[in-house]
Amino acid sequence: MRTALVTGGAGFIGSHLTDRLVREGYHVVIVDNLATGSWSNVAHHSREAVTRIDWDIIKPMDWADLPESIELVAHLASPASPVHYRRLALETLWVNSKGTGNALDIARHFGARFVLGSTSETYGDPELTPQKESYWGNVNPIGPRACYDESKRFGEALTMEYIRQYDLDAVILRFFNCYGPRMQSEDGRVVPNFIMQALRGEALTVYGNGLQTRSFCYVSDEVDAIYRALTLTGLKGQVINVGNPEERTILDFAEQVARISGVALQVAELPLPVDDPTNRCPDIQKARTLLGWEPKVSLQEGLEATIEYFRAFARL
Repeated sequence: MRTALVTGGAGFIGSHLTDRLVREGYHVVIVDNLATGSWSNVAHHSREAVTRIDWDIIKPMDWADLPESIELVAHLASPASPVHYRRLALETLWVNSKGTGNALDIARHFGARFVLGSTSETYGDPELTPQKESYWGNVNPIGPRACYDESKRFGEALTMEYIRQYDLDAVILRFFNCYGPRMQSEDGRVVPNFIMQALRGEALTVYGNGLQTRSFCYVSDEVDAIYRALTLTGLKGQVINVGNPEERTILDFAEQVARISGVALQVAELPLPVDDPTNRCPDIQKARTLLGWEPKVSLQEGLEATIEYFRAFARL
């Protein structure tokens, strides 16, 4: 059987990628220390389909724990929300540097295709929109978000050197805002924040004037892009944005969440956090050309499924 390894495979995106890989006939080895993930996200898979390794990828792997062959490696292990990467600031720096190096070494050892799950935060607070992969970004290297932003930028640089030095077959994906079932309700990102507040009948917390923009990609679409990057040929060395090019303000998004949740919109304004980006919108031409990919799930459909998940999760 073909084998894939997913670091962070018990997390939000990682568990959905595991589902997709299993459906495609792969045995999936998950490496996760459960800092922000949960084995409950993959509990529906049998031992024949999924091997769980409770391990911090910051530490070099014990090769005896790994199978004889691995064809694909997806490195998704990292806190991804401000709440978690500030709480785990040093761990975030290490997992995106040492952890990326260890994941790259696994791929190099097995001659596997490697996909780095990077982020649109490498663009910082961008001075142009939409953001193209050729844009170098506008990042504060010593600010409170730097533990995430700069470590992801380092992970990209390290991946590129493995391509240059070792001819590793690797691809870098820059994820924009992704949402869907299995997000943590209290992780501090705008989607779970708004949904949980709406379901509780509370005011939706908007930072700043709410005119900052984001784009929202449903998790099944994001996973489809990852799977294509893992399995299509001729992508070595490519850096590709993965996100929904439909840009909307936070206030507009709040209105959408309230409407679909069936509640009247209430807003509570708070100061904008330090270094919070004022706009996010991906240019996805490379994804269209190289992966044959673009998002298919509408915001209406995605929010309906996500709100239903949180309603059941919170029994609201």
